[in-house]
Amino acid sequence: MTGTEEATLHSPLHDRHVALGAKFSEFGGWLMPLQYSGVVAEHRAVRTAVGIFDVSHLGKLRIVGEGAADFVNTCITNDLTRIAPGQAQYTLLCDDAGGVVDDLISYLIAADEVFLIPNASNTTRVGELLAAAAPAGVEVINEHRDHAVLAVQGTNADEVLGVLGLPVAMDYLSFTQALWRGIDLIVCRTGYTGEKGYELVVPAADAGAVWDAVLAAGAEYDILPCGLGARDTLRTEMGYPLHGHDLSLAISPVMANLGWAVGWNKATFWGAEALREQRQAKAGRLLRGLKAKGRGIPRPDMAVQVDGVEVGTITSGTFSPTLSVGIALALLDRTVTVGDSVDVVVRDRLEPFEVVKPPFVEPGVRED
Repeated sequence: MTGTEEATLHSPLHDRHVALGAKFSEFGGWLMPLQYSGVVAEHRAVRTAVGIFDVSHLGKLRIVGEGAADFVNTCITNDLTRIAPGQAQYTLLCDDAGGVVDDLISYLIAADEVFLIPNASNTTRVGELLAAAAPAGVEVINEHRDHAVLAVQGTNADEVLGVLGLPVAMDYLSFTQALWRGIDLIVCRTGYTGEKGYELVVPAADAGAVWDAVLAAGAEYDILPCGLGARDTLRTEMGYPLHGHDLSLAISPVMANLGWAVGWNKATFWGAEALREQRQAKAGRLLRGLKAKGRGIPRPDMAVQVDGVEVGTITSGTFSPTLSVGIALALLDRTVTVGDSVDVVVRDRLEPFEVVKPPFVEPGVRED
């Protein structure tokens, strides 16, 4: 979506971002902070201390009614029966051809209630598809603008939320509903940075109070407000896919090496037949990691070559602040494997890269 200034949506925290001197960019029709103090500084704050992100542009869909969880499970790729109420799960929604409509997080609240967080630009489409397929008695409610989402990410995330008395003693991909100073919110041990952290789903009207309190509590732990620029470099270091780049209607979960997020033994899910055929055929390109051997910085859509022959395309590429080299995700021919050397065409010159298996840095999401 490319919105005009009038059509572009603003976060409930927009005024606070302006006061902090944020630089803005459009993400899925929302004007969101790209950076405050700088992408590298914000990136390193998350890896070594703690940062707070406003990710209120992410979608929010609530599916309610008798059999809601069973219905959702017939649509998404992952298997909701693998988790219990109070747990979350990464999953995908595919079309009949196996292409990815969106990747999202499912929060299983109860057998009759599931909360989904899709990407901003895909929320309306995901909601429409689910609503069209929902059986009688199951309702799909678009709550996109009803909630803010704050991501508190980094080694010191526990300490910061602990100062506020928010619950933190939970396993990775678990969540709990809490009452904080009269505000009903959800605390989820999830995130998109590869570090230990939490996402707070807060009523939009109360977002400012929670944001202010987290920043105040984090002052002694060197917290920094972080923009979506750092979120992108952090997720790339983890090898986490971004829809529209590493996932799309043309890039399936099989191609993206996301078979672990597919319930292959489920009776059915959208795109099941096509994905099972792809998995069996073992054909087509696969998403791999690339790490620069020199000073080349890869960017999306750059060609990848071996001996002058194109073997793939960069889907995500950036400079890694942690490793101080260029890194990328790329769709490559299956003849190219981990350990191979390839060239990336960077501004009409060939830059050498090594094919690696992400993540590029050690993840900390499961840190105690």
